[in-house]
Amino acid sequence: MATYKNIVGTNIRSVTTDPPNPENGQMWYNSTERVVKGLKSNPVGSWSTGGNLNTARAEGASAGLSNAAIFAGGYSGSNETDTELYNGTAWTEVNDLATAKFALTGIGTYTSALAAGGYTNTRIANVEQWNGTSWSETTDLPAANIYAGAAGTVPAGLIFGGDLPPTTANTQTYNGSSWVEVNDLNTARARLGGTGTQTSALAFGGGPPIVAVTEAWNGSCWSETNDLNTARFFMGSSKQDANNTAALAYGGEKPSSTNVANTELWNGTSWTETTDLATARAYVGGAGTSTAALAFGGTAPPYTAATEEWVAPTISTVTFTVS
Repeated sequence: MATYKNIVGTNIRSVTTDPPNPENGQMWYNSTERVVKGLKSNPVGSWSTGGNLNTARAEGASAGLSNAAIFAGGYSGSNETDTELYNGTAWTEVNDLATAKFALTGIGTYTSALAAGGYTNTRIANVEQWNGTSWSETTDLPAANIYAGAAGTVPAGLIFGGDLPPTTANTQTYNGSSWVEVNDLNTARARLGGTGTQTSALAFGGGPPIVAVTEAWNGSCWSETNDLNTARFFMGSSKQDANNTAALAYGGEKPSSTNVANTELWNGTSWTETTDLATARAYVGGAGTSTAALAFGGTAPPYTAATEEWVAPTISTVTFTVS
Protein backbone atom coordinates (compact mmCIF):
# COMPACT_ATOMS: atom_id res chain seq x y z
CA MET A 1 0.00 0.00 0.00
CA ALA A 2 1.12 3.53 -0.76
CA THR A 3 0.65 6.77 1.09
CA TYR A 4 -1.97 7.87 3.61
CA LYS A 5 -4.78 10.23 2.69
CA ASN A 6 -6.78 12.14 5.26
CA ILE A 7 -10.53 11.86 4.59
CA VAL A 8 -13.18 13.14 7.01
CA GLY A 9 -10.69 13.23 9.84
CA THR A 10 -9.73 9.56 9.53
CA ASN A 11 -6.32 8.37 8.36
CA ILE A 12 -6.79 5.60 5.81
CA ARG A 13 -4.50 4.11 3.20
CA SER A 14 -4.60 5.14 -0.44
CA VAL A 15 -4.35 2.23 -2.90
CA THR A 16 -4.72 1.83 -6.65
CA THR A 17 -6.52 -1.54 -6.29
CA ASP A 18 -8.59 -3.02 -3.47
CA PRO A 19 -6.62 -5.11 -0.92
CA PRO A 20 -7.03 -8.86 -1.56
CA ASN A 21 -7.85 -9.89 2.03
CA PRO A 22 -9.19 -6.91 3.98
CA GLU A 23 -10.14 -7.26 7.65
CA ASN A 24 -13.54 -6.52 9.13
CA GLY A 25 -13.87 -2.76 9.73
CA GLN A 26 -10.88 -1.88 7.54
CA MET A 27 -11.24 1.19 5.28
CA TRP A 28 -9.16 2.33 2.30
CA TYR A 29 -9.18 4.93 -0.49
CA ASN A 30 -9.17 3.49 -4.02
CA SER A 31 -7.44 6.27 -5.98
CA THR A 32 -8.23 4.63 -9.32
CA GLU A 33 -11.97 4.61 -8.66
CA ARG A 34 -11.81 7.75 -6.46
CA VAL A 35 -13.95 6.16 -3.73
CA VAL A 36 -13.55 5.26 -0.08
CA LYS A 37 -14.35 1.64 0.69
CA GLY A 38 -14.85 -0.28 3.91
CA LEU A 39 -15.40 -3.90 4.85
CA LYS A 40 -18.63 -4.66 6.70
CA SER A 41 -19.22 -8.14 8.01
CA ASN A 42 -22.13 -10.12 9.43
CA PRO A 43 -19.98 -12.70 11.23
CA VAL A 44 -22.78 -14.75 12.78
CA GLY A 45 -25.62 -14.57 10.26
CA SER A 46 -29.08 -13.16 10.90
CA TRP A 47 -32.83 -13.81 10.70
CA SER A 48 -35.27 -11.31 9.19
CA THR A 49 -39.05 -11.24 8.82
CA GLY A 50 -40.57 -12.87 5.74
CA GLY A 51 -44.13 -13.18 4.48
CA ASN A 52 -46.65 -14.95 6.71
CA LEU A 53 -48.27 -18.26 5.82
CA ASN A 54 -51.92 -17.93 4.84
CA THR A 55 -52.81 -20.63 7.39
CA ALA A 56 -51.08 -20.71 10.78
CA ARG A 57 -50.12 -24.33 11.42
CA ALA A 58 -47.45 -26.79 12.49
CA GLU A 59 -46.22 -30.30 11.69
CA GLY A 60 -46.54 -30.11 7.89
CA ALA A 61 -44.29 -31.41 5.11
CA SER A 62 -41.73 -28.84 3.97
CA ALA A 63 -39.19 -28.81 1.14
CA GLY A 64 -37.38 -26.56 -1.31
CA LEU A 65 -35.22 -23.44 -1.14
CA SER A 66 -35.54 -20.15 0.70
CA ASN A 67 -36.95 -18.44 -2.40
CA ALA A 68 -38.86 -21.47 -3.69
CA ALA A 69 -40.37 -23.46 -0.80
CA ILE A 70 -43.40 -25.69 -0.35
CA PHE A 71 -45.38 -26.42 2.83
CA ALA A 72 -48.20 -28.98 2.84
CA GLY A 73 -50.60 -30.37 5.40
CA GLY A 74 -50.06 -29.93 9.12
CA TYR A 75 -52.19 -29.20 12.15
CA SER A 76 -53.95 -26.01 13.25
CA GLY A 77 -56.38 -27.46 15.76
CA SER A 78 -57.52 -29.86 13.04
CA ASN A 79 -55.76 -31.79 10.29
CA GLU A 80 -54.89 -29.70 7.23
CA THR A 81 -54.73 -30.35 3.48
CA ASP A 82 -53.49 -26.81 2.65
CA THR A 83 -50.48 -26.45 0.36
CA GLU A 84 -48.60 -23.17 0.05
CA LEU A 85 -45.65 -22.07 -2.10
CA TYR A 86 -43.13 -19.36 -1.14
CA ASN A 87 -41.42 -17.21 -3.78
CA GLY A 88 -38.98 -15.38 -1.51
CA THR A 89 -41.55 -12.74 -0.58
CA ALA A 90 -45.01 -14.23 -0.08
CA TRP A 91 -46.86 -17.53 0.34
CA THR A 92 -49.51 -18.50 -2.23
CA GLU A 93 -52.19 -21.13 -1.70
CA VAL A 94 -52.25 -23.85 -4.37
CA ASN A 95 -53.95 -27.24 -4.79
CA ASP A 96 -54.52 -29.20 -1.59
CA LEU A 97 -53.23 -32.59 -0.53
CA ALA A 98 -55.72 -35.39 -1.18
CA THR A 99 -55.71 -36.37 2.52
CA ALA A 100 -55.72 -34.09 5.56
CA LYS A 101 -52.80 -35.08 7.81
CA PHE A 102 -50.00 -33.91 10.05
CA ALA A 103 -46.64 -35.30 11.25
CA LEU A 104 -45.75 -36.01 7.60
CA THR A 105 -42.32 -35.70 5.99
CA GLY A 106 -41.35 -33.54 3.00
CA ILE A 107 -38.73 -34.41 0.37
CA GLY A 108 -37.76 -32.50 -2.77
CA THR A 109 -38.30 -29.08 -4.30
CA TYR A 110 -40.86 -26.37 -5.01
CA THR A 111 -41.87 -28.07 -8.26
CA SER A 112 -41.32 -31.74 -7.43
CA ALA A 113 -41.92 -33.01 -3.89
CA LEU A 114 -43.11 -35.91 -1.75
CA ALA A 115 -45.36 -35.75 1.31
CA ALA A 116 -44.66 -39.05 3.05
CA GLY A 117 -46.46 -40.77 5.91
CA GLY A 118 -48.21 -38.79 8.60
CA TYR A 119 -51.21 -39.03 10.87
CA THR A 120 -54.93 -38.83 10.03
CA ASN A 121 -56.70 -40.56 12.88
CA THR A 122 -53.96 -43.18 12.73
CA ARG A 123 -50.44 -43.50 11.35
CA ILE A 124 -50.35 -43.93 7.58
CA ALA A 125 -47.84 -45.10 4.95
CA ASN A 126 -49.49 -43.02 2.20
CA VAL A 127 -47.18 -40.91 -0.02
CA GLU A 128 -48.36 -38.08 -2.26
CA GLN A 129 -46.26 -36.57 -5.05
CA TRP A 130 -46.33 -32.90 -6.12
CA ASN A 131 -45.67 -32.11 -9.79
CA GLY A 132 -45.64 -28.33 -9.48
CA THR A 133 -49.41 -28.08 -9.95
CA SER A 134 -51.18 -30.87 -8.08
CA TRP A 135 -50.76 -33.87 -5.80
CA SER A 136 -51.24 -37.53 -6.76
CA GLU A 137 -50.76 -40.73 -4.81
CA THR A 138 -47.58 -42.71 -5.39
CA THR A 139 -45.86 -45.73 -3.81
CA ASP A 140 -46.50 -46.11 -0.08
CA LEU A 141 -43.73 -46.19 2.50
CA PRO A 142 -42.72 -49.74 3.59
CA ALA A 143 -44.50 -49.05 6.90
CA ALA A 144 -46.79 -46.39 8.36
CA ASN A 145 -44.55 -43.70 9.84
CA ILE A 146 -44.70 -40.24 11.43
CA TYR A 147 -42.11 -37.54 12.21
CA ALA A 148 -39.32 -39.00 10.05
CA GLY A 149 -36.27 -37.09 8.81
CA ALA A 150 -35.49 -36.73 5.13
CA ALA A 151 -33.04 -35.54 2.47
CA GLY A 152 -32.67 -35.56 -1.29
CA THR A 153 -35.12 -35.21 -4.18
CA VAL A 154 -38.08 -37.09 -5.65
CA PRO A 155 -35.98 -39.25 -8.01
CA ALA A 156 -33.29 -39.73 -5.35
CA GLY A 157 -34.83 -39.45 -1.88
CA LEU A 158 -33.80 -40.59 1.60
CA ILE A 159 -36.02 -40.99 4.64
CA PHE A 160 -34.79 -41.99 8.10
CA GLY A 161 -36.05 -42.50 11.63
CA GLY A 162 -39.61 -41.79 12.69
CA ASP A 163 -42.22 -43.38 14.91
CA LEU A 164 -43.94 -46.59 13.76
CA PRO A 165 -44.29 -47.05 16.88
CA PRO A 166 -41.85 -47.43 18.56
CA THR A 167 -39.27 -44.90 17.41
CA THR A 168 -37.23 -46.43 14.62
CA ALA A 169 -33.76 -46.28 13.10
CA ASN A 170 -35.03 -47.48 9.71
CA THR A 171 -33.61 -45.80 6.61
CA GLN A 172 -35.06 -46.08 3.09
CA THR A 173 -34.05 -44.72 -0.30
CA TYR A 174 -36.51 -43.72 -3.03
CA ASN A 175 -35.77 -43.89 -6.76
CA GLY A 176 -38.88 -42.14 -8.04
CA SER A 177 -41.06 -45.25 -7.97
CA SER A 178 -40.08 -47.58 -5.12
CA TRP A 179 -38.60 -47.62 -1.61
CA VAL A 180 -35.59 -49.75 -0.62
CA GLU A 181 -34.52 -50.55 2.95
CA VAL A 182 -30.87 -49.67 3.63
CA ASN A 183 -28.66 -49.49 6.73
CA ASP A 184 -30.24 -48.11 9.89
CA LEU A 185 -29.35 -45.04 11.92
CA ASN A 186 -27.23 -45.83 14.97
CA THR A 187 -29.76 -44.09 17.23
CA ALA A 188 -33.49 -44.75 16.77
CA ARG A 189 -35.45 -41.48 16.93
CA ALA A 190 -38.28 -39.42 15.51
CA ARG A 191 -38.93 -35.66 15.29
CA LEU A 192 -35.36 -35.14 14.00
CA GLY A 193 -33.74 -32.73 11.57
CA GLY A 194 -32.23 -33.73 8.25
CA THR A 195 -30.60 -32.31 5.14
CA GLY A 196 -28.40 -33.30 2.22
CA THR A 197 -28.77 -35.82 -0.57
CA GLN A 198 -29.45 -39.52 -1.02
CA THR A 199 -25.70 -40.18 -0.96
CA SER A 200 -24.52 -37.57 1.56
CA ALA A 201 -26.95 -36.61 4.33
CA LEU A 202 -27.04 -35.45 7.94
CA ALA A 203 -29.46 -36.47 10.73
CA PHE A 204 -29.52 -34.52 14.00
CA GLY A 205 -31.45 -34.21 17.22
CA GLY A 206 -34.80 -35.92 17.73
CA GLY A 207 -36.29 -38.27 20.29
CA PRO A 208 -37.79 -39.39 22.56
CA PRO A 209 -35.73 -39.30 24.66
CA ILE A 210 -34.57 -35.94 23.31
CA VAL A 211 -31.00 -36.18 22.02
CA ALA A 212 -28.28 -34.01 20.48
CA VAL A 213 -26.87 -36.90 18.42
CA THR A 214 -25.66 -36.11 14.90
CA GLU A 215 -25.06 -38.80 12.27
CA ALA A 216 -23.59 -38.49 8.77
CA TRP A 217 -24.74 -40.71 5.87
CA ASN A 218 -22.20 -41.60 3.15
CA GLY A 219 -24.54 -43.39 0.78
CA SER A 220 -24.24 -46.76 2.46
CA CYS A 221 -24.08 -46.31 6.24
CA TRP A 222 -24.46 -43.83 9.10
CA SER A 223 -21.63 -42.74 11.41
CA GLU A 224 -21.90 -40.70 14.59
CA THR A 225 -20.18 -37.35 14.66
CA ASN A 226 -20.23 -34.30 16.98
CA ASP A 227 -23.45 -33.52 18.81
CA LEU A 228 -25.64 -30.44 18.63
CA ASN A 229 -24.92 -27.96 21.43
CA THR A 230 -28.60 -28.04 22.43
CA ALA A 231 -30.46 -31.38 22.57
CA ARG A 232 -33.90 -30.88 21.00
CA PHE A 233 -36.60 -32.27 18.75
CA PHE A 234 -39.37 -30.80 16.55
CA MET A 235 -36.77 -28.38 15.13
CA GLY A 236 -36.56 -26.77 11.72
CA SER A 237 -33.66 -27.49 9.42
CA SER A 238 -32.18 -26.54 6.09
CA LYS A 239 -33.34 -29.22 3.65
CA GLN A 240 -31.39 -28.76 0.43
CA ASP A 241 -27.71 -28.65 1.42
CA ALA A 242 -25.46 -30.18 -1.24
CA ASN A 243 -23.96 -32.75 1.15
CA ASN A 244 -23.45 -33.62 4.83
CA THR A 245 -20.80 -30.93 5.43
CA ALA A 246 -23.30 -28.07 5.81
CA ALA A 247 -26.54 -27.73 7.76
CA LEU A 248 -28.63 -25.31 9.82
CA ALA A 249 -30.76 -26.35 12.83
CA TYR A 250 -33.18 -23.93 14.48
CA GLY A 251 -35.98 -23.79 17.01
CA GLY A 252 -37.48 -26.92 18.51
CA GLU A 253 -38.26 -28.16 21.99
CA LYS A 254 -35.80 -28.99 24.81
CA PRO A 255 -36.18 -31.83 27.33
CA SER A 256 -37.77 -29.33 29.73
CA SER A 257 -40.68 -28.98 27.23
CA THR A 258 -39.50 -25.43 26.55
CA ASN A 259 -39.55 -24.02 23.02
CA VAL A 260 -36.17 -22.67 21.92
CA ALA A 261 -35.00 -20.08 19.40
CA ASN A 262 -31.44 -21.43 19.23
CA THR A 263 -29.82 -21.65 15.80
CA GLU A 264 -26.78 -23.81 15.11
CA LEU A 265 -24.57 -23.95 12.02
CA TRP A 266 -22.80 -27.18 10.96
CA ASN A 267 -19.46 -26.95 9.11
CA GLY A 268 -18.88 -30.64 8.48
CA THR A 269 -17.08 -31.16 11.78
CA SER A 270 -18.94 -29.33 14.55
CA TRP A 271 -21.97 -27.20 15.40
CA THR A 272 -21.61 -23.49 16.25
CA GLU A 273 -24.24 -21.43 18.06
CA THR A 274 -25.30 -18.44 15.99
CA THR A 275 -28.13 -15.86 15.94
CA ASP A 276 -31.43 -16.99 17.49
CA LEU A 277 -34.78 -16.97 15.74
CA ALA A 278 -36.85 -13.91 16.66
CA THR A 279 -39.59 -16.27 17.93
CA ALA A 280 -38.92 -19.44 19.91
CA ARG A 281 -41.03 -22.20 18.39
CA ALA A 282 -41.31 -25.96 17.96
CA TYR A 283 -42.85 -28.13 15.21
CA VAL A 284 -41.35 -25.57 12.83
CA GLY A 285 -41.19 -25.94 9.05
CA GLY A 286 -37.86 -25.54 7.30
CA ALA A 287 -36.44 -25.11 3.81
CA GLY A 288 -33.33 -23.87 2.04
CA THR A 289 -29.64 -24.35 2.76
CA SER A 290 -27.24 -23.41 5.53
CA THR A 291 -26.53 -20.13 3.72
CA ALA A 292 -30.13 -19.13 2.89
CA ALA A 293 -32.92 -20.82 4.85
CA LEU A 294 -36.54 -20.39 5.95
CA ALA A 295 -38.31 -21.04 9.25
CA PHE A 296 -42.11 -21.00 9.07
CA GLY A 297 -45.16 -22.02 11.02
CA GLY A 298 -44.93 -24.06 14.20
CA THR A 299 -46.19 -23.55 17.72
CA ALA A 300 -45.03 -20.43 19.51
CA PRO A 301 -47.64 -21.13 21.06
CA PRO A 302 -50.32 -20.88 19.71
CA TYR A 303 -50.00 -21.90 16.07
CA THR A 304 -48.08 -19.28 14.15
CA ALA A 305 -48.00 -18.17 10.51
CA ALA A 306 -44.71 -16.28 10.94
CA THR A 307 -41.87 -16.80 8.47
CA GLU A 308 -38.25 -15.90 9.15
CA GLU A 309 -35.49 -15.75 6.53
CA TRP A 310 -31.90 -16.71 7.33
CA VAL A 311 -28.84 -15.11 5.75
CA ALA A 312 -25.52 -16.78 6.54
CA PRO A 313 -22.41 -14.99 7.83
CA THR A 314 -21.30 -12.59 5.12
CA ILE A 315 -18.63 -10.02 4.33
CA SER A 316 -19.48 -7.17 1.99
CA THR A 317 -17.82 -3.99 0.77
CA VAL A 318 -19.40 -0.61 1.50
CA THR A 319 -18.48 2.21 -0.88
CA PHE A 320 -18.47 5.96 -0.19
CA THR A 321 -18.11 8.34 -3.12
CA VAL A 322 -15.55 11.13 -2.68
CA SER A 323 -16.46 14.42 -4.37
